[in-house]
Amino acid sequence: MKTSSARLTGLGTTIFAEMTALAQCTGAINLGQGFPDTDGPDEILTYAADTVRGHGHHQYAPGIGIPELRRAIAEHQHRWYDLVVDPDTEVIVSTGATEAIAASLLGLLDPGDEIVVLEPYYDSYVAMIQMAGATRVPVTLRTPDFRVPLDALRAAITPRTTAILLNSPHNPTGTVLNREELETIASVAVAHDLVVISDEVYEHLAFDEPHVPIATLPGMRERTITISSIGKSFSLTGWKVGWATGPAELLRSVMGVKQFLSYTSGAPLQPAAAAALGADDAYFEAFRDRLRGQRDLLCDGLRDIGFEVFTPQGTYFATTDVRPLGYTDGIDFCRRLPELAGVVAVPQEVFYDDREAGRPLVRWAFCKRPGVLTEALDRLSALT
Repeated sequence: MKTSSARLTGLGTTIFAEMTALAQCTGAINLGQGFPDTDGPDEILTYAADTVRGHGHHQYAPGIGIPELRRAIAEHQHRWYDLVVDPDTEVIVSTGATEAIAASLLGLLDPGDEIVVLEPYYDSYVAMIQMAGATRVPVTLRTPDFRVPLDALRAAITPRTTAILLNSPHNPTGTVLNREELETIASVAVAHDLVVISDEVYEHLAFDEPHVPIATLPGMRERTITISSIGKSFSLTGWKVGWATGPAELLRSVMGVKQFLSYTSGAPLQPAAAAALGADDAYFEAFRDRLRGQRDLLCDGLRDIGFEVFTPQGTYFATTDVRPLGYTDGIDFCRRLPELAGVVAVPQEVFYDDREAGRPLVRWAFCKRPGVLTEALDRLSALT
């Protein structure tokens, strides 16, 4: 296991905690933090309740996860992506995708390593890279289309680069990496013998083109850790059941860290998570279609109010530029928004090293009931 003596500095309360607390103390509608306001499928909740009331799943689960869930994860990867994964050596169950990301970064990065990251990025990436003593090298996705600048990606590689951290569908921009982007990233990874850590938690929420795991590309299976969870795909974010799949050699490094994080968690929920992954195609199609409808409802409404809206290809989130409404600073706008309109959103500047690129941008979560989105839009109309 790789170790690090790096000291974590400069990281306080997350923007999600700040904005959620603001929503709670003001009674504002919270379109900031990305969790649904409806629960997962009734049959999965019933399965979990029966497991909790029963016996046999109330002690520590194996650190790598119960065999039933590991088999279900392997079957999921084969069913959707034709990836053959050994459930005994190439799957680790984690406390949500966040722990899998943390264990991957801490287990695979040494102090002084460089890792290329698509910017803007989920805030836990920054914390874990810093904890590992590594250096993040951002490749910035910019408005209006948030595509990967391929020349900039190639130029970001140095002799110290050891890994690339991907997120597709991408939070917060909603970009789904296309074939050209994936093939270029894959060719760079192979040419420079890099590991790729691929955060794919929104894999079943790609609206306009299918999600393609980079592990399916030539030369990538043996160098890619793929991370996901049931939280986003089944509206069960509070369960914190995630996983990592990849070659056994890499996963041994991941598990070397994970055993000292949670070791194991969620034993009564793991059988239900396995059952969820076996849902039929109709569930996934209906789920995606429902979120697409909520995306369109929110994006159309925000556009009518006067925001510049960048319609996402996937995820829970839509991005707007606030400058058409006379604001220049997304952080200031979001802190004032509960008082101005009774709504909470998240400023995207906090997800950038290039603060100017994110300064006027705001992220809105559409994983809320249509009635809640409509009420939020009605309140936001007070801005004009």
